[in-house]
Formats: sequence, structure tokens, C-alpha cells
Amino acid sequence: MKTVTKSHVLAKGEVVRETGLSATVAVTEQDMNDVFRLRHDVFTKTFTGLAQNRNGKGVLDIDLYDAYCQHLIVRDNSTGQAIATTRLLGDEEAGMIGHFYSQEEFFLPGLTELPGRVLELGRTCIHEEYRDGAAIFSLWQALARFLTQNNYRFLVGCASISMDDGGVRTEAIMKEIRHRYLDNSRVKAIPKTPVPDISLPENVVARMPALLKTYLRLGAKVAGEPCWDKSFGCADVFILLDTHELCPRYARRFHLEGWCP
Repeated sequence: MKTVTKSHVLAKGEVVRETGLSATVAVTEQDMNDVFRLRHDVFTKTFTGLAQNRNGKGVLDIDLYDAYCQHLIVRDNSTGQAIATTRLLGDEEAGMIGHFYSQEEFFLPGLTELPGRVLELGRTCIHEEYRDGAAIFSLWQALARFLTQNNYRFLVGCASISMDDGGVRTEAIMKEIRHRYLDNSRVKAIPKTPVPDISLPENVVARMPALLKTYLRLGAKVAGEPCWDKSFGCADVFILLDTHELCPRYARRFHLEGWCP
């Protein structure tokens, strides 16, 4: 794993460079190809059964939502390599499509009644050699700036848990979520394809994926039971984060104190 000095803020229309990483919104054709190639490389190593999308420029991960999204990209300054990315689908752009990506997996009553603008986070991935915290740190700082600049209050999206073990890890994590983080008072996430029911002993525990853990530490809630995404071989949980309710401790850790409107 490569150790990289943490970068500070990245934001729409800005490039901020420090001694390790730089981050910006992808704008050039090269940026976009690097985003799609990184996603393909990470996802095919992580998830089973994914279809490959060839467009004459190599094997890329692209779907119909990408043309409507902004894409954050983090690069290693020393090599120029793209090492992390996430895509952002705003409520207005989701309206053009007809729905958010998450609504392919969940019925989401209450989503359109939220009292503020909504941004969906998706397709987040980090190169396996850069998972020491610096890359996700950069992405979250960039995301915070993007949210405030564009007056988004709510962040939503799907966080994935591997189903390679048949669902044991998912159920172990869901036991903790049901106890501490489940809240469907605003949005109720009803999975279109529920995961199989599994009964586990009380002493079975599992480590949460890094993205899901970060969401929850910042104050996000899980809005219902998981959906089984068979194409990726994972279980997805629907996350809702109200920026007015950020956990102060972790907001300070990510320097997000100014995130709230």
C-alpha cells in the first residue's frame, strides 16, 4: 500500500494540490476515460459476474447514468494516475432520467418529500494500493465543497457488502445496523430483491466496509433492509445523510465543519 500525504479540499472547477494527491471534478475526455477504467479495474476485482463494456478505448465501466453525473477524480501527483473516484447525481438530473440509481434497487417512499436538495453518491471506488485513508479523505472533502456550493442538504446512495459468503457477513453487519443505525422515519427503503434470510448466533460479528463505516460515523442512517444486487454479487443498503445532523467529531476529523448550510 502506498502512503500519501493527505490533500485538502477539491471542489467543482478547482484543482487543489498538496504533496500527495490532487482532486477535481472530471472535465476532460481523458479524465472520464480514467474514471471509467478505474471503476472497471476495481469492480471486476471486487465483484463477480460483471459485464465488460468495450467502447474502443479499452474495457470501461459505463452506464446510462454517467452522462447526467458529475464525477470526482483523485490523482497521485507523482504519477498522474487516477486512484479514486465517485459520481454525483443531483435531484434535477435524476428528474431528467426519471429516477435516482438507488430507485432501481429500492422503492423509496418519502424521498421526494425531503425538505431540501438531494445528491446521490455512487460508483465510489479506490485503487487497492491507496486504501490507507488519504484518498477517501480527499473525496469527502471534495464532496463537502460540492454540496455547499450547490446547496444540497441531503446525501443519499447505496453502500455495498459482499455476498460471496452467501450473506453471512451481510446479516452480521445488519444486526449492528438494526440496533444502532436503522431509521426509516424520513425515507423507507424497501428492497426490490431482498437478501436471503439467515439466522446467525449472537456472537457472530463482521467488519463493515470502509465506505459504509464512514457514512455511519458522519451521522448517516440506513433506511431499511438490504437489496441483493446479483449482478455485482453484493448486498446494498440505502443510506441517508442529513448535513444538518453531521456528527461533530467526524466533521472535524474531515474538516467538514463548514459543510452544513
